[in-house]
Parts: sequence; C-alpha cells; structure tokens
Amino acid sequence: MTALKNDCFIRALLRKPVGYTPVWMMRQAGRYLPEYRRVREKAGSFMNLCTNPELACEVTLQPLDRFRLDAAILFSDILTIPDAMGLGLHFIEGEGPRFSRPIRTDEDINALIVPDPEEKLCYVTDAVRLIQRELQGKVPLIGFSGSPWTLATYMVEGGSSRDFRKLKAMLYDQPDLLHVLLGKLADAVAAYLNAQIAAGVNAVMLFDTWGGSLTTGQYQDFSLHYAERILNQLKLKQNGQVIPAILFTKGGGLWLEAMAATGYNALGLDWQTPISEARRRVGGKVALQGNLDPVALYASPESIRGEVKKILTDFGQGVGHVFNLGHGVHPDIHPEHVGAMVDAVHEFSPAFHCNG
Repeated sequence: MTALKNDCFIRALLRKPVGYTPVWMMRQAGRYLPEYRRVREKAGSFMNLCTNPELACEVTLQPLDRFRLDAAILFSDILTIPDAMGLGLHFIEGEGPRFSRPIRTDEDINALIVPDPEEKLCYVTDAVRLIQRELQGKVPLIGFSGSPWTLATYMVEGGSSRDFRKLKAMLYDQPDLLHVLLGKLADAVAAYLNAQIAAGVNAVMLFDTWGGSLTTGQYQDFSLHYAERILNQLKLKQNGQVIPAILFTKGGGLWLEAMAATGYNALGLDWQTPISEARRRVGGKVALQGNLDPVALYASPESIRGEVKKILTDFGQGVGHVFNLGHGVHPDIHPEHVGAMVDAVHEFSPAFHCNG
C-alpha cells in the first residue's frame, strides 16, 4: 500500500489530531461535473461506465483535479452486489435502477448465492487498483457498499420505492425469510468490502440510505444488526495500516448511540441532526462526518461560506470531524458552489484545531 502524502482524512476518522478539518463529498464524482457528463456519454450507459475500470478511474479522479478534496471515493454503484447475484440490473433514464428479476419468494431468496467479488465484481477491484496507481498516495481512496437493508429495498421492490410496501410486507408477514435474505447480503457485503480492502482502499463506508424508513425496533433488528455483522467480518488492518470504517444511515439521528456502539470508527450524519448534539451524544466514541444540507449548495457562494462556518463552529474545537454533505451532491449544482464549500472548509477549519 502506497504511503499517503495527505492522511488528514484517515487521522480524523481515527480521532487523531489534524491541522484542519478534512473534506470530501458523497457523490463527488457525478453529473454536476461537465467532464463527468462527457465521459458518461462516451461510455454509452451508466452500467458501461461502472464496469469499465479505466473510465471508472477517470471519473473518480476528476473532482480531485478541480477541488482541494482530502479523499477520493471509488466510482461505482451500491447495486453491484445484487447485479452480481443475477437480478438483471439496468437503469431507465429519469426513473433510476430497475431489476429484471426481483426477489419475491422464499425460492428466490434460497437460490441466491453470495458472489465471489474477484470473479463477479472484478471490474470494481480492478478499478481500485488502477485508481491507487494513478493517485500515487495523493489522498486516501474510500471503498463502499450499500447496507443489506438498503440493497434489499431495491431487490424486493424491483427498483426505487417511496414506501417499500413489498419489502415491509415481507418484514411483517415473513420476518424469518427476510432475515435469511439480509444474512446473505451481509456476508456478500463483507466479502465485497474485504476485496476492496485487499485491492487497496484506505477506508470503507456502508451506505444505509433507507434505514431511516424503519421503526426503532425494526432498525435494530433488520438494519443495524447486519451492519454490525459486516463489521465483525472486515479485515481492517492491511500491512500494519488501520482501515477505518464509516456507517451512514440517512434519517438515523434517533439511533446515534446504538450506531456508535457497533464499533464503526465514524458515523455519517444527515443534515437533520445538529452536529453539536451528535458530538455531545457520541463524539467521545466515534468520529463524525457531515453535515451540510446538500440543498445549501444552490445558494450563493457567500451563503455557502457562512453555512460551512456555522457547522465548523457547531462542532467546535478538537478531533474527530470530517466535513461532508448530509447526503449526495445534487446533479444540477454549479461546480463553483462546490468549490466555495471546499475552499471555506480549508480557510476556516484550522482555527478549530490546536495545531492549526
């Protein structure tokens, strides 16, 4: 593993002293960048882009050429695992992901096989290795996966859903069957993240995008339990280096204490929980990542700078903060507004660190 020239992001995740607050964005490689749109057009489809290691490498690195970001995140999709399980993933313009063969019955679930990531998902690990060669230690590379609950929402519904009625019907009517599905997905996610780690990522993140749709008891049983099962299988030391793990549950502000107790190094925050409150509740156990409202990037650069300063002030002095949005950057955000946010973090954050 190449030595990092900028390890501020890793140090912050491990709650070690840093000179400034590191910053990156969820969906930082995406449609808001004209250079991404050009590569996407050349690829012909989103899946072609995801499954081509050279193109995935190119778009992963694009934001680093524009902005002073402290981490790169692998360009991929959370639905690669169910696609590797044979569900027939495709994307419909304006509608999002769809599966040709959704999971609806016990026969469907029992037939699922945990895929070998170096066989079925080798395009991802090949992209990791290529990105790391191109990065040459400039910044850390983040690997990721969707959580079992979030993957299940798409697999059972057949695509995006507002209320998850098919999956929740399974939860209420056949909870044991749903646990079988989530257990298989947890093992698949763990194997997938371990393959990314072996290929060279410096940190991993679990995206529990739809965990916030559950009740408290359901979240514990059907989402958080499997996030912990994944963590317990991860090989988070490589060549003497610790690989930090981040857990992000959108809408998970109610459950921060339980999330922190799982053992993840850091929790991602959406924009609905004040970061000062989150730090008071769990900041001694984990680092916190967040949490600017993504919609704030539609405002003027002057307003964005003010919002950045508010969040830095709200977190306060000390270790354990990675600046990020509370969810992914929207596709029609102007790149200059992203630059204003990133520059403001670098300008204002040293004052909140004792060695800044």
